[in-house]
Amino acid sequence: MSGVVEALFITATKGAVVEQQQSVELIAGAGIAGDRYCKAQPANGVAAVNNLTLIDADHLDAFLAKNTVEISYGDFRRNVITRGIDLNDLVGKEFTIGDVLCKGTELCEPCAPLAAKVHSAILPDLVHKAGIRAEILRGGTVALGAELTLPL
Repeated sequence: MSGVVEALFITATKGAVVEQQQSVELIAGAGIAGDRYCKAQPANGVAAVNNLTLIDADHLDAFLAKNTVEISYGDFRRNVITRGIDLNDLVGKEFTIGDVLCKGTELCEPCAPLAAKVHSAILPDLVHKAGIRAEILRGGTVALGAELTLPL
């Protein structure tokens, strides 16, 4: 099972427009360098379980086609947009994005504030389709086109 990174996004502050990136630095136990959720020093040495968020481009494309809205992938406020891999299957498993090792921690369900900001149909259309949260176990650089795989 494998997929590919189609887009990368970060935002430096709460509520700010997300910025598309060509590559990002993923920091083990902390998050994406430059993103508002990145914690350079994990509290008490314990890594957060939501260092980054991923979502499947196929689910976004289906949502956009069904609701005939013109919004960008970045408006869904996830860090990594993928294609070709069932992200829900990665919860509880280790996987790689390029050379970076991650572990899927939980589904990243859509929330009411996101629906209010982007489009009301996000709830319920993207329930169980809004991606996952993941912990970064081994950091490194991820660029567009990087492959997502389950280690053997």
